Amino acid sequence: MTVTYTAQVANARFCGFSKLLLAWRGSIYKVLWKEFLAFFAMYTAISVTYRFFLFDDQKRYFEKLAIYCNHYASLIPMSFVLGFYVTLVVNRWWNQYTRIPLPDRLMCVLSGGLQGVDERGRLLRRTMMRYTSLSAILILRSVSTAVFKRFPTMDHVVEAGFMTREERKKFESLKSPYNKYWMPCVWFTNLAALARSEGRIKDDSTLKLVLEELNNFRGNCSMLFHYDMISVPLVYTQVVTLAVYSFFFVCLIGRQFLDPTQGYLGHDLDLYVPIFTLLQFFFYAGWLKVAEQLINPFGEDDDDFETNWLIDRNFQVSMMAVDEMYGDLPIMERDRYWNDSNPRPPYTAATLFGLRKPSFQGSTFDMAIPKEEMHFAPLADITENVESEGGGRHPNMALFNRLLFTAPSPTGLMGGALRRTSAQLQRFRRPSGMYPPSFSDEEGEDEDDESGKTLGPSGGSLPSVLGQDTQSTICSCGGVVNARTPLMEVQFGVGVERCGDALQSQEEIMEEEDEEEEDEGNAQKGAEKEKLEEGNTEVTGDIQSPMPLLPSPLQPSRDPGQTSTRQPQDKTPRPASKTPSSPLAPSIIHPRPTAWSTRDLFIAEPITEQNTVIPAIPKPPIGGAKMSFLTVPSYSAPQRHRSVSMGSESPSAPKLQVTPCSSQN
Repeated sequence: MTVTYTAQVANARFCGFSKLLLAWRGSIYKVLWKEFLAFFAMYTAISVTYRFFLFDDQKRYFEKLAIYCNHYASLIPMSFVLGFYVTLVVNRWWNQYTRIPLPDRLMCVLSGGLQGVDERGRLLRRTMMRYTSLSAILILRSVSTAVFKRFPTMDHVVEAGFMTREERKKFESLKSPYNKYWMPCVWFTNLAALARSEGRIKDDSTLKLVLEELNNFRGNCSMLFHYDMISVPLVYTQVVTLAVYSFFFVCLIGRQFLDPTQGYLGHDLDLYVPIFTLLQFFFYAGWLKVAEQLINPFGEDDDDFETNWLIDRNFQVSMMAVDEMYGDLPIMERDRYWNDSNPRPPYTAATLFGLRKPSFQGSTFDMAIPKEEMHFAPLADITENVESEGGGRHPNMALFNRLLFTAPSPTGLMGGALRRTSAQLQRFRRPSGMYPPSFSDEEGEDEDDESGKTLGPSGGSLPSVLGQDTQSTICSCGGVVNARTPLMEVQFGVGVERCGDALQSQEEIMEEEDEEEEDEGNAQKGAEKEKLEEGNTEVTGDIQSPMPLLPSPLQPSRDPGQTSTRQPQDKTPRPASKTPSSPLAPSIIHPRPTAWSTRDLFIAEPITEQNTVIPAIPKPPIGGAKMSFLTVPSYSAPQRHRSVSMGSESPSAPKLQVTPCSSQN
């Protein structure tokens, strides 16, 4: 019987294991006392020989040998080798116990699923449970020495009542070189199918449940068989055993007390009895004995499994559950607390302390919070805090907002891209004398880095359809407009005030442009035709009439001091190959109106030096290479190149400056 001491260690107390140290059955003393006495006897024999039977020169040689053995014995990793091995064996030991086939779940399912109070129903239930017990006996007698001694032959199994003679004939008639513990399980499934055909198992779901429990039972039997067949690798067991025995064999010589008069290091004291060496042997050799006890728990050691007791218990319980207890129900009565909404079972005097302990409500049940922090905060304040703090915590939010703003709709992908291209090229055609100048990017660079709400040299630029962004958006009053407004700050259709009274509404600007266009339309039309004939086209006005989707680029004005005027659009379409290409006229950004449109938020304009003279690019020859409308002309003036990712500038691009407002005519 397994040694059980659980009740003695139920409560931890001072010297709680002291009584366990005196136990003999199942103790380390019972397992190790022979090896311990043998080690001590050999140590004593070597010590006596050294002290009384060796000559002086022989003693000197033995002393050198003892020092050598003691030095190299410490190189054997005893703790590591034994610790890992014992851990493996203990885990394997407990897993084998959990795989012992128990019929409890199967008998409950069978008692409720196979109906019939007659003799036929009783016979089916008892026979099926007897088959499960027979399968368990067949596997246990294959792995356990105790069970095999109880049932050494199949005749003993028949005599014990687990198998009939007819069943034995069936069992032996099946010729197979392998273990046939699974045959009673097959008989069980055949009986279950017969009971289903007879209607004693009412539905297929119950039959499925019965067969699933049987398969679990059979799986445990199979695992016991595999645990018995697949042991811990023999090489590992040999390594551990050799390591322990060789270590203590070396200790028999290396741990001897030497003559103190010789002055050897560490041998100043002669105690005759090696106390700590004996303790070390007790611990290491005892550790090895633990592994030897647990590596096969189906033997006859004190701590091995009581397999014969399990056979008796399982067979009796299973038969009682499916036979005597079938349909046996006690009379249902009202319980003692029928009319009590708060039932409280009584306590004995020894357990009254449980009433003094409050019921556990949770780890935060007694947490105290100040009253001023218990009020709900308005949702608007919480949103503002999130918006104000989100920029610092998420540096990639600006890039994410730009990607969301510029993402085309699924239904208008190509149309949206062409509209943005046309709008951007239209902004290139605006003359330099039309807008008041603004301060340079260098003046607003520090402000951009501080606030994070304007787009300066270090900020990100709007993504361009041309693949490279060389533009920045500047307010007419001298401030840089944020081209990457955060997603939560965009309000479409809402007026944005910029620089107070310095801005004009969009309607007033459009009216002035219309009047100016009516007065000077004819003169500019003639001038445009004349310039086209000479080879250099000068277009400095901003066409407000209906424009084609992709307008042609224009040449800068010949006279830098001349006031920019508007040119009417040439109605005659020109092929792309004959369209002269020219650099953009120096210009600054058009003042933003009070009411911004969604489209204005995404339009970027170039920043160039106003005082820089840009030479005209010669007209390409007829029949030469065609220029695409999406091609940006080269610039002689320095420009800022910005990448789309996080607004970083190209290191090779110089910075640009814009003349102040006072220098503009």
